[in-house]
Amino acid sequence: MEKREDLMSILPYLPLGIQSSSLSWPFPHVVEVLEAMSKGPSHSRLDSGEALSDAISAMRQALSLTTPVSPSALQGYALFFDERMSREESNSWFDNTIPAMACLLLRFPSLLELHYLNSDNLIDGTQTGLRLLRPQEAGIVFLSQELIGALLTCSFFCLFPVTNRGSNRLPIINFDKLFGNLINTKKDEKQEHKIRCIVHYFERVSSGLPPGFVSFERKVLPFENHPVHVTYPDTDFWSKSTSTLCAVEVHNSGLIEDQRGEALEVDFANKYLGGGVLRKGCVQEEIRFMINPELIGGMLFLPAMDVNETIEIVGAERFSHYIGYSSSFRFIGDYIDTRERDIFGRRKTRITAIDALRRPGTSQYKSDCLLRETNKAFCGFLHFCKAQNIDDEDRVGVATGNWGCGAYGGDPELKSMLQWLAASEYQAKRPFMSYYTFGFESLHNLNQVIEWILSNEWTVGDLWNKLVEYSNQRLTRETKLGLFCWLIPTVSASSSTVR
Repeated sequence: MEKREDLMSILPYLPLGIQSSSLSWPFPHVVEVLEAMSKGPSHSRLDSGEALSDAISAMRQALSLTTPVSPSALQGYALFFDERMSREESNSWFDNTIPAMACLLLRFPSLLELHYLNSDNLIDGTQTGLRLLRPQEAGIVFLSQELIGALLTCSFFCLFPVTNRGSNRLPIINFDKLFGNLINTKKDEKQEHKIRCIVHYFERVSSGLPPGFVSFERKVLPFENHPVHVTYPDTDFWSKSTSTLCAVEVHNSGLIEDQRGEALEVDFANKYLGGGVLRKGCVQEEIRFMINPELIGGMLFLPAMDVNETIEIVGAERFSHYIGYSSSFRFIGDYIDTRERDIFGRRKTRITAIDALRRPGTSQYKSDCLLRETNKAFCGFLHFCKAQNIDDEDRVGVATGNWGCGAYGGDPELKSMLQWLAASEYQAKRPFMSYYTFGFESLHNLNQVIEWILSNEWTVGDLWNKLVEYSNQRLTRETKLGLFCWLIPTVSASSSTVR
């Protein structure tokens, strides 16, 4: 195992070690604790949230993890399982779920070895083993849902080392802050319901591990000419494009994750994958990671995205139903994911994580910002790895919405058009874009604007040039109109307010 470069790149970030050329838990006491836990509370005495917090501290100490878990995190585990759960739920958790999680961790070293054995033969000529997918290194990792379950169980028990994660631009992966914020936010119910999604995931996989796979791909648009990949486009590329604009379906209600087709679903991402999912965050990206917890697995090995990078995840299963958004977010029960699997054993759930400019203000109308946002979406919508080129790929559109327009402060009219350009360009050439407006008032004329543009047979280049012209007028204050009203004077004046 020591000769595997992929393993050696990720090993410093795992709680495992190598002994006699095999992966193992590095200290016998960890195995003793897990074996006792696997036999139930009669052997482990782990029958309460307080006992769980003690077990987490003991396991971390046994692994010689030097960074202590905060007192608020340990209090959060105790509070949730002793007070926020019903007695019946808590008893079931400690009698059934915790022993199953411990069994999974006992098998973690052998699961990871099996993963590396199989990864060499999964796709001819393509490396798929678990490794650090560093910035500017395009590549793909395939993980079984069983292995992801083991990784997330390590996160639950806070067993991942945190040394060097920050300096290597890796997001947090342990669940200590998730539970700690249950104390820090006091009566903030959304934090409790985020944890309920995670707890429900473990209850489900403990009763029967899913048999499939999930792939995590770092996609890169090279800045210099590349023999295989499309390079990072410049303004001339967009200005001179003769590609036709794809069809658009506008939805004034509904959610991206509920779309019935097989569209590529956009994650309005933070440059650090997952954003604040393991902290206090609870908007579009964080909610998606709560209801599809296997997405969190990518946070272990995917550093922050650069300007020319996106991340595509295929196969993550959905486990939870929810209502609400941000402070009103609530877990409401089980969700059975019925999506079919592809030839690689992945559910046909395709998610592309693209990070937007954060609070750009008027600078979003500058040429370099227009280019940045269009290219970011373009990178997210492109087909890269041959593992994605399945038989029905030509039917896969894009399901998106107000990317970077909520807390990030983007102009929703402008962003809808930039994403349309990116989805239409011939290298990405998605057959359609499904756009979910989430009821934004400024987009109530989106369908009218799209129909007008299509009726005039504009190309990608035509639309790009109009967006540049409008943006220049916004920067010089020659216009105070919103984009839609500026493009089509007959559009209702309610769209003309400058944001």
